[in-house]
Amino acid sequence: MKVSFVIGADPRETQGKGASRRLRRAGKVPAILYGGKAEPRPLILDQQNLLTMIDNEKFYSSIVQLKIGDELQPAIVKDVQMHPARNLVVHVDLQRVLENEPIRIRLPIHFKGESAAPGVKQQGGMVSHLRTDVVVSCLPKDLPEYLELDLSNMNLNETKFLSDIPLPEGVTIPELAQGKNAPVVSIHSPRAAEAEAAGGEGAEGAPAGAPAAEAAK
Repeated sequence: MKVSFVIGADPRETQGKGASRRLRRAGKVPAILYGGKAEPRPLILDQQNLLTMIDNEKFYSSIVQLKIGDELQPAIVKDVQMHPARNLVVHVDLQRVLENEPIRIRLPIHFKGESAAPGVKQQGGMVSHLRTDVVVSCLPKDLPEYLELDLSNMNLNETKFLSDIPLPEGVTIPELAQGKNAPVVSIHSPRAAEAEAAGGEGAEGAPAGAPAAEAAK
């Protein structure tokens, strides 16, 4: 399996809020490693090392290698909790990766051919990205870095859905298996966008019927 990042980690012997605060004051981050038919394992990560990685989208959509002493453990990042007011990582959740067990991970969707699409170039439309990522399921060996959707043949008032995203062999989108073929991207006229924005405001200026974000489990 392809590994994109290596993260040094130490076992964490003490737990609780007080212990976590002491770790953070020392420039460390409490973390938990779970899954893979083994007991959850508390870990300690380095704050500065994490800060160099968390702005890279691949950090959340690829397999990382945990180096715990002499032990190497592949994992995926499930959650990174940030401080509400400072650029500090507060806690990290990691899930073990086993070679022969499928993983669920959120991948970014990369869009190509936007400027060449007839709906934009010739018909004066605007591109609206309705989804920028999606949860996929696959074996670790089949995990791509991202999914790509070609818009170069889209016309005005056309929409592409999850089912339109080409998937590499061995990769599936669980939402589709559940019958949820959500829209991903559309091309529409600027006037339609303005009318939609004006009509989407509630009495107090709040968006009417804003969709709820679906978290990957």
